[in-house]
Amino acid sequence: MRESYKKSLGPNVDVGLDYCTQMSMSPEKAEIFKSMENWANQNLLPLLKPAKECWQPQDFLPDPTSEGFHEQVQEIRARTREIPDEYYVVLVGDMITEEALPTYQSRLNGTMVFHDQTGFDQTPWAIWGRGWSAEEKRHGDLLNKYLYLSGRVDMKQIEITTQYLIGSGIDIGTGNNPYHWTIYTSFQERATAISHGNTAKLARQHGDTKLAQICGIIASDEKRHENAYSKIADKLFELDPNDMVLAFADMMRRKISMPAHFMYDGYDHNLFQHFSNVASRIGVYTATDYREILEHLVAKWNVDKLTGLSSEGREAQEYVCGLAQRIERLEERARTKAQKAPPISFSWIFDGQV
Repeated sequence: MRESYKKSLGPNVDVGLDYCTQMSMSPEKAEIFKSMENWANQNLLPLLKPAKECWQPQDFLPDPTSEGFHEQVQEIRARTREIPDEYYVVLVGDMITEEALPTYQSRLNGTMVFHDQTGFDQTPWAIWGRGWSAEEKRHGDLLNKYLYLSGRVDMKQIEITTQYLIGSGIDIGTGNNPYHWTIYTSFQERATAISHGNTAKLARQHGDTKLAQICGIIASDEKRHENAYSKIADKLFELDPNDMVLAFADMMRRKISMPAHFMYDGYDHNLFQHFSNVASRIGVYTATDYREILEHLVAKWNVDKLTGLSSEGREAQEYVCGLAQRIERLEERARTKAQKAPPISFSWIFDGQV
């Protein structure tokens, strides 16, 4: 089954095991996380919100039990009618990324320390993982229903893409290493917040204030989740700066892959790249955003001020601190590539080209 997915996703998918996938947790590393449990209870778990205090998708959708339900649906269709197709391509890609939550939960559960062996472990790491997943699930649910009611997209093709994506899994280079995981999630959650924030701005420009509110409220969740993961990383930099800077450099050398990079709709073997080109072209997520996230994390974690590092640690520090400048030199090339990419047909919008 895995091989068939690999074939369907094209020749560029690399699922080879690397050293961090095979890494075992040393007793010293396990002790670091054990010593952090009180810290996590006090600093991490408060960032979760009880269900009764959270927004729910139905807060933003027509009430199917009300007499005015059909009129409310028609209002959604009227608001979304003039929004351009390229916006829907990006919104659908963002929604599918959110809908692949089962993959992310299993990846988290396969990460040492964060794993939940019984399904109801009471470590702060397991409690966080379940709570984070519960909050994230609302994002895909809300976007899915709004897109369905808009009538602007091919829901069956979207559902097929989501099934392929969950079935194909994820290969982001973190392995079961919790240091790599916290670096990745700190970066990726911020990237997701930026993406949703920019779709909110564009929705407002296109006249759909309700959709702008939806994308904005999802972005605020992602910012809170970014805060949680970056706090964990910050604490690990305090306790084990050498191995954390090595993990940071390792993840950046691999490049941070977005979690939907195995996206496939049954037709387009380069669907994620084509979606990414459109997202860059309309300013939702660009190479500049990537560079600015890196700069933000380097500054937040005071990477340039780390001391007492090994020779390998100092080399990693130098690499990470100089990387943003190298990326900046490539930004214009990336922008030009996205802008000049030829129109591509997307099954999500009934094979329309953008």
